[in-house]
Amino acid sequence: MTNSTNTDSEKRVSPYSDEELEYFRQIILKKRDEAENDLDMLQQSLRESTENSSDESAYSFHMADAGTDAQEREKTYMLFNRTKKFIKYLDDAITRIDNKSYGVCKVTGKKISKGRLEAVPHTQISIEAKLKRK
Repeated sequence: MTNSTNTDSEKRVSPYSDEELEYFRQIILKKRDEAENDLDMLQQSLRESTENSSDESAYSFHMADAGTDAQEREKTYMLFNRTKKFIKYLDDAITRIDNKSYGVCKVTGKKISKGRLEAVPHTQISIEAKLKRK
């Protein structure tokens, strides 16, 4: 009989030492800072494009220009949302470091390689599991 208060994440322990977890934390925090800066720039870009779209100047009144402007705003908005999602993934990875469940594949339960975590520090699946999904 299993204890219902224990979840899989509580049973799993990171295969990485505290020093290695701190190393990964620094990688994640650096990526998070970069993503926050990107988010700020995208937000500013959205603000400016919204303000510019409300201007009824002779230059932006042409229908083709208006369509291009709308398309650029949509693309920027999609990037903004993607960046917010990326930040959430990074925050979730920090939580896994804090509770010492970082670096364990949620599909296989095995250690995720250091190289993979350096390249994609927010991942929760090993390269083997990712290749099987395709």
